Amino acid sequence: MGLVSEVIKEIGNKSREFYEFVLPPIDMYRDENSLKVVIDIPGFKKEDIKLVLCQDILSIKAQKTADEKESETLISNQRPNIIDKKVRLPIDIKQGEEKIESAKYENGVLTLVIPVAKKGKNISIE
Repeated sequence: MGLVSEVIKEIGNKSREFYEFVLPPIDMYRDENSLKVVIDIPGFKKEDIKLVLCQDILSIKAQKTADEKESETLISNQRPNIIDKKVRLPIDIKQGEEKIESAKYENGVLTLVIPVAKKGKNISIE
């Protein structure tokens, strides 16, 4: 392999390592009863994604299974092979009631709906 190919491969490896550190991008939406969490994790199979909710910490783990063809030579690999991220959720979850109401993975986007614990009550002012 030539020097240029080695440099390109090393840049790809460093780029992938960076993306594995910062990814996945996450958006959160809150309504009265739930928190919707939208996570971009393209390129993974649904069965390779593991989620754990413990108190207000959501753990997202995903690892690609090797399916490369031996006849192909990898020149650049910038897409992440592993995601291991913990996210603190901005909601109050009662101890022992950690649950995800629904989880859907479609077109590389994982959408979770997490029920929100009711906290306090409205006080009317006279």
